Amino acid sequence: MINLNTSLDFSHFPVMLEEVIKICSPTKGGVFIDCTFGGGGYSKKLLRFSKTQVIALDRDKYILKIAKELEKKYPNRFSFFQKRFSEVDTVIKDQSVDVIIFDLGLSSIQLNNLTRGFSFKSKAKLDMSMGLNNLSAEEVVNNYSEQKLKLIIKVLGEEKDASNIARNIIKTRSLKKITNVNQLVEIIEKSKKRNFKKSINPSTKTFQALRIFVNKEITELIKGIINATKILKPGGKIMVLSFHSIEDKIVKFFFSNFASSRSKPSRYFPETEENNSSLFNKYKNQIFRPSTSEINKNPPSRSAKLRYAIRNDNKFIYPDELVKKFKYYLDLESSYA
Repeated sequence: MINLNTSLDFSHFPVMLEEVIKICSPTKGGVFIDCTFGGGGYSKKLLRFSKTQVIALDRDKYILKIAKELEKKYPNRFSFFQKRFSEVDTVIKDQSVDVIIFDLGLSSIQLNNLTRGFSFKSKAKLDMSMGLNNLSAEEVVNNYSEQKLKLIIKVLGEEKDASNIARNIIKTRSLKKITNVNQLVEIIEKSKKRNFKKSINPSTKTFQALRIFVNKEITELIKGIINATKILKPGGKIMVLSFHSIEDKIVKFFFSNFASSRSKPSRYFPETEENNSSLFNKYKNQIFRPSTSEINKNPPSRSAKLRYAIRNDNKFIYPDELVKKFKYYLDLESSYA
């Protein structure tokens, strides 16, 4: 029987909490959607302001206890949905949404629960499922072809030694099924060239790649930010905290190329739609990063980048070019063994 409280024993650190709250400007109230509830850090802080209404989503069943406690405490101002954040547009009816927050990647609750197989320190089953999954990391490493594994690890993990790792996964599984985290770690360490930086665990990039693939994180991100933009009111803000270059590249492209401030009629829009095709006000390309003191308290926050954009008055037009631009990642994530 699964113990759903296991992961709740660990501390959760909402990244750049003060910066997020400052951008949200909740003193006057409004409707806020927390797309990645996790330990509830952003939601709890927003609910301290008496005029706020918070709607939260998370695909992870392990955090249901935290969400239910918050629903009891704020029965009229907080509601929770166990959904993927790509479904953010389904959690409201007629509300006017002021701010939508995405805190991407792995939460400390997920990482620190070693039974879930996210951490290379674990010796548990090779799973990596965030919730509402159709696939596990164990299924991927034992069933996907060498070429497909190489692509996943190279593209989603940006791992230079992807070929060696994929080849050795195939060799190992031909002798014995790979079921545990420590088996995969051993394969990676044998496959990596010995000049890797000591400050970065050699398994980091492969684990990132498998986690992203298993949870379809790029697909979720693209669908999520599109559907979030669809329900934002004029002047509403969409905020994304990303933790690796692929995520940040997608967010930057979306905010920059669909903003009214683009320097010239973008090649991504027909000239006839120049005046009404943008979705956001002038975008400054401003990046917020965690302070040194925050990084010292919560080392995983060191790679975080925070961007936000403000919805303009234009009618929502589906951003086809965002999907076309990153179609390679979407196709990779939708591939099967």
